[in-house]
Amino acid sequence: MDDGTTLRPAADGDRPALLRIWRRAVEATHGFLTPADVDEIEEQVRAAALPALALTVAQRSDGALLGWVGVHGDRRARAVRVEALFVDPAAHRLGVGTALLGAATPAMGRVELDVNEQNPSALAFYERHGFVRVGRSERDGEGRPFPLLHLRRG
Repeated sequence: MDDGTTLRPAADGDRPALLRIWRRAVEATHGFLTPADVDEIEEQVRAAALPALALTVAQRSDGALLGWVGVHGDRRARAVRVEALFVDPAAHRLGVGTALLGAATPAMGRVELDVNEQNPSALAFYERHGFVRVGRSERDGEGRPFPLLHLRRG
């Protein structure tokens, strides 16, 4: 990511762009979701996830946002949970996700996250970054029939 892209904390005004990135990324990588599923989950991201998470965005030098990561956790305790990491499909495989993950989890003793089992590219990404499978759930956190793999690093 040496093209002038920077990482910064998200601002409230970024939320519409973050939702657009979320939707484009989900539509590109979550083929198991129906359009109705995507609409329902988008509302949850808008109303609950974005306001509740510590968000970091990747911003191109022209101001365009390329991706974002949201975490919960206690940096003092060196343990965080990555709740969301989404990169615009046009920026996939350019190092944006790696940079966001690194910024959100620097020198953490333990990092946890869940990934949809039906999203093999995301699973491969996290495994390349040292995450290992520690469990599985048949349903997502909202009870929908989308199995989750529980991953941990450290």
